[in-house]
Amino acid sequence: MASCGVCFRHCELQEDQTGFCKARICKNGNVVAANYGLLTSVMLDPIEKKPLSRFYPGSMILSVGSYGCNLRCPFCQNNEISWGDEVTEIVGKAVYTSPEKIAGLARELKSRGNIGVAYTYNEPLIGYEFVLDTAKLIHAEGMKNVLVTNGTAELSVLEELLPFIDAMNIDLKGFTDHYYNEVLGGNRKMVMEFIKRAVQDSHVELTTLIVPGENDSEEEMLELASWISDLRDSSGAGIGSSVPLHVSRFFPRFHMTDRHATDVAKVYRLAEIARQKLKYVYTGNC
Repeated sequence: MASCGVCFRHCELQEDQTGFCKARICKNGNVVAANYGLLTSVMLDPIEKKPLSRFYPGSMILSVGSYGCNLRCPFCQNNEISWGDEVTEIVGKAVYTSPEKIAGLARELKSRGNIGVAYTYNEPLIGYEFVLDTAKLIHAEGMKNVLVTNGTAELSVLEELLPFIDAMNIDLKGFTDHYYNEVLGGNRKMVMEFIKRAVQDSHVELTTLIVPGENDSEEEMLELASWISDLRDSSGAGIGSSVPLHVSRFFPRFHMTDRHATDVAKVYRLAEIARQKLKYVYTGNC
């Protein structure tokens, strides 16, 4: 029996047993990434799709993803590679790709505007060992590493990665424990601590998907934006008001089809609320 130390779940695993995320496994008494190098998605994307609006705008980035996730968002748009038992269907189709091969591909794609590698599509932190090994090679090439994450990880994982990560988009999915615990299967406090540490050593942009009836009140948005505005760098200086926030529109999908898409006017209104506290607020999916 071994305990996984990646997120708040701390799954206790017997030999050859996988954790809640479906991507970490107990081998020889240690919990390791079962999805190491097993890629399900590889794409050269505009940096704005991560979304990052204030990090090398107009550039392209090689985006890679594996399988598995430690949340269970009912509206997941990548559920085939991320969500629960559906992951088992994709495992056999994932193609092993070494960090060295990814670094070589990133280098080849410079001619097409590529600035580095983004770890995205599924939750990259549950396979952080592959991210770390690849990011070191990309860093040595003088290229950029971008992490697109739900931020549900222990700070010990973040500390290993931070020296090699240049930018992150982190989901701050809402600002109530009920929403995180009961709807997403997550832990808001862990995400908040992750963000507080990340902004000290990386360019960070945040994303909030506005789900009707869940996290769409003006009061919650103001509270969320106020918390962001209070973020500080390692010296204690206030930097939060300059942290970009992406306010995104929900569309019904997967296990959440019991409500309509977010009203566009609502998204714009909540963005205006956020702008009371933040300099850079962007709307998405509108």
